Amino acid sequence: MIKVKRVLISVSDKTGLIPLAGFLTEMGCEILSTGGTATMLAEAGFDIIPVSDVTHFPEMLDGRVKTLHPNIHGGILAQRTPQHLSQLKEHSITPIDLVVVNLYPFEATVSKPNVSLEEVIENIDIGGPTMIRAAAKNNKFVGVIVNPASYKELILTMQGNNNCIPEEISFKWAVEAFTHCAAYDTIISQYLYQQIPDAPEFPEILNLTYRKHQVLRYGENPHQNAAFYHQVSNTKPCVATAQQIHGKELSFNNILDLNYAIELTKEFKDIPACIIIKHNTPCGVAISKNQADAYQLAFESDTVSAFGGIVGFNECVTTDTAKKLANIFLEAVAAPDYETEALEILKAKKDLRILKINSPKLGPALAEIDMKKTVGGLLVQNRDLKQVLPEQLKVVTQRVPTEEEIATLLFAWKVCKHVKSNAIVLAQPGKTVGVGPGQTSRVESVKIAVGKAGAKAIGSCLASDAFFPFPDGVEEAARAGVKAIIQPGGSMRDEETIKVADSYGIAMVFTGVRHFRH
Repeated sequence: MIKVKRVLISVSDKTGLIPLAGFLTEMGCEILSTGGTATMLAEAGFDIIPVSDVTHFPEMLDGRVKTLHPNIHGGILAQRTPQHLSQLKEHSITPIDLVVVNLYPFEATVSKPNVSLEEVIENIDIGGPTMIRAAAKNNKFVGVIVNPASYKELILTMQGNNNCIPEEISFKWAVEAFTHCAAYDTIISQYLYQQIPDAPEFPEILNLTYRKHQVLRYGENPHQNAAFYHQVSNTKPCVATAQQIHGKELSFNNILDLNYAIELTKEFKDIPACIIIKHNTPCGVAISKNQADAYQLAFESDTVSAFGGIVGFNECVTTDTAKKLANIFLEAVAAPDYETEALEILKAKKDLRILKINSPKLGPALAEIDMKKTVGGLLVQNRDLKQVLPEQLKVVTQRVPTEEEIATLLFAWKVCKHVKSNAIVLAQPGKTVGVGPGQTSRVESVKIAVGKAGAKAIGSCLASDAFFPFPDGVEEAARAGVKAIIQPGGSMRDEETIKVADSYGIAMVFTGVRHFRH
């Protein structure tokens, strides 16, 4: 048990500071403090001991040096053994039993618009992490608190243990303290690394900081435990920053599907778009000047798969759209906002998860990276944000696609990027009519897309995420009535594929870009 007699408090976040100091004073504890914390406590009428009275040295260098002194760290690091206590007595050092410290607001500082590097540097805490680490190392004899949210637990612990802290609780707090320091240092290193001109895209040591967003009921399957973490400092519109405003708790699989829905909505600007996702794959995508029509077209792409799906919109959900959404069972809806009446209509579905996608916020420019976990390793790449413009397309067939076909091909190409490989998407103007995802042979993906489309395949445009290794996929599409194809090209059998397209009067364009999604 750690008997708390002397406490050092130095906090940037002063939430709950006065009530905590009041409790510690009532318990007869001496309070050491520094800088703004000391000023605030003194103005509140507390009898505090300035750290400079302990170090016998003034704060200096604009506050950079105040606690870095043996009289402080000796008091924190000393084990309560005869040998250590004798050394403290020899040097007139009093033990410190509890350290309450939180750090300079580095994360908030780098989120300011146009913040200077000089201001960023000044918000790198040195004395704070040193005190925290010292107390955490000596957790058998010293308690450490780094989060104002833990003050309540501290108070209840001391009240229930005669002003003492049990070692098992102190150890738990020490682990939290080391984790806190590790996250703080990671945010600093990530930010500063990005300030290095021409720094390698992938550093030798990859430090990542994620904060637990929620514990999930289970993972992909009920026998798997799971949690959802939010990347620290990421303020971009995404599933991690979205606000759930109604419905059941999100599941592991809901979050994955919502991620794909939200990211696909970002492909479309300046026109209402609707995305319906099922099992990480778009089953219906459409754009229209009217949002309710966009939803209807997306739904008609695959009315069977849409049941129990996830729906994403790139604009505020209208009342007319909500009325249509109310006619089918859905797992979740995500959109930037909702009209008041639309929200009431959707909330009538008790279990429907409704998410509001946040607007972009100012913050540090984070590298756009994508990660895939392996057992014992991590694959890291920059995100597939490549866009293809009409003028970049290479026509390789005798027939040149019409302007409407070009627009439909590029629409299908945007969708295809978000479909599991091997990916085939069939589209009519502004809407998908058949999606063939994730097959081990490309021709099988074509067959699935054609089967989904049925008669709508006639006159449709086809997008393929990678080249056709054999002409059979194009032959299958041609027999179904496909009139134009967009694909990367680059196969050793491109000439054979082009000949087949020419024989059916199909227009084909190459992008020179592949969009695998494994």
